[in-house]
Amino acid sequence: MRAYIILFACVRIVECYKNGLISSACGSMAPNHGSSAQTSAAPYSVTVDKTSYSAGDAVTVTLSAKSGTFLGFLLEARLIGGSTPFGSFSSAGTGAQLLPCSGQPSAAVSHSSPTPKSQIQSIWKAPTSGNLNNIQFSATFVQAYSSFWVGVKSAQVTYSTGNGTTAMNGISSAGCGITKTCVSQPSNCDPFTNSNCYFMSAMPLSDGSGFNFEIFGPSNGYIAIAFSDDQQMGNDDIYICGKNSQGNIQLQHAFSTGTTTPTTIRMGNVTNFNASFTNGVISCSFTSRNSISTTRSSASTNSYYIFLANGPVDQNGVIQIHPNTPIISSAKIDLYSPQVLGGEQYPAIVKAHGCLMLISWMTTGSVGMLIARYLKKTTRGTRCCGKDFWFVAHMLLMLLSVAATIIAFILVFSYAQDWAGGAHPVLGCMVMILSLVQPTAAMFRCSPQHERRFIFNWAHAINALAIKALAVAAIFTGLILVDPSQDGWLPKVMGGFVAWEALFFLFLDIHQKWTEKDVDGDDYGQIRPEVLIMLAFFLGNVAFLVTLLVGIGNV
Repeated sequence: MRAYIILFACVRIVECYKNGLISSACGSMAPNHGSSAQTSAAPYSVTVDKTSYSAGDAVTVTLSAKSGTFLGFLLEARLIGGSTPFGSFSSAGTGAQLLPCSGQPSAAVSHSSPTPKSQIQSIWKAPTSGNLNNIQFSATFVQAYSSFWVGVKSAQVTYSTGNGTTAMNGISSAGCGITKTCVSQPSNCDPFTNSNCYFMSAMPLSDGSGFNFEIFGPSNGYIAIAFSDDQQMGNDDIYICGKNSQGNIQLQHAFSTGTTTPTTIRMGNVTNFNASFTNGVISCSFTSRNSISTTRSSASTNSYYIFLANGPVDQNGVIQIHPNTPIISSAKIDLYSPQVLGGEQYPAIVKAHGCLMLISWMTTGSVGMLIARYLKKTTRGTRCCGKDFWFVAHMLLMLLSVAATIIAFILVFSYAQDWAGGAHPVLGCMVMILSLVQPTAAMFRCSPQHERRFIFNWAHAINALAIKALAVAAIFTGLILVDPSQDGWLPKVMGGFVAWEALFFLFLDIHQKWTEKDVDGDDYGQIRPEVLIMLAFFLGNVAFLVTLLVGIGNV
């Protein structure tokens, strides 16, 4: 008799949820079926008709079977990182019913019968006041009694304040310098209102046992923070928020030993992880009670340089090399002393490299080439140090260009200590090699009267043209790498300079051909037009150069 009673109770448990009155499961969203949820990819989806919402808005939520059907379901809206239903549903849809949860009426939607379903469409309504923030719809699908999936999520729906701004996982610059330390690029940007802001914050826990960290920035792969004893990569403690193989944002703890892929280590004591990926922006927050470990530290310290990097991931969710130099705090930061620092994406040594290359191939090199091409006849008879003036000026300017190129080359390689990859370093190395070939070949040139002197003249001119073209290409690729603006104004300024220089070369060529027959009859006591044209070119050249130097100084 006891066996029949037990059997009857089990049957009752099986039957009790067929009507969908499952308010007791609102918290865990797991059915009481005596088995675990499936871990494979769910054959169901949760989609929404909006990417953002404001107070009082309605959002249509659709539950769909990719294949087959489902018998039962439970649908809720939750704040990102929340564990209770948020808002209420105004319409359940056919074959569904509104369900009270956690004392809130209509806080969830569930099935009203166990008939097979392929799609359910419900309408959720946002609260008109209270703690409004980004949300996500989460659903449980029951395919059969022992086959069900829990926590199938929709895309995140961001909260819009109504004035055009959205909340990205609740991360903002509020409290920076007061309760938390912040590093951002551009300086003092607010991730709450600026989706192009790269931002991190660290707020000490009240008991001093760790920190609440926030990371935010545009990226389609990952964004990471690192703590270092210096401004170079290697021996750094790293936290990475990035996409896994399913496209969901995960948190990883890693340690770098150089410029190679960091080694993933145990997560340790990390809790309260929340993350989102919305409109190409990754944001995540978490609490870490791990000690920060850098092997270069000789003593216990809470002061570190902070790196903020972003880059792609492969199809397996493994992070790849970041295409741009990480944003680096301009000074060491004591994480227990809240302060605000701007991120310095490029250290002074890298900026010096760029400035020297601009000076070399925008000014000294360009002017030296113009003098050799157009002022030979203009300065005929004018001597300096026993040589024609044009030759002395040309030689000094080109030697300055080569010397600056060598120094720039040494600076950037001493900083990187590795091959960065991409077109820019390849172009730079080609410029360096050809720049050394040019003066070396000139040292062994034959006399101007030699019958084969034309070979040197042509080779010298062609090599100079190749250096100029490669240097311009290297500058363009370098400016594209460092330009933080959305409109890419630094490469545009460089494009303006190239057009300016080409215009003057063309104008001087035309002028030279036009006056070629009358050169012998010119009055050399007057200022020739070529000199005035060169002066105008030099002034415009300096204007473009200063603009780019200021731009590099501000990145």
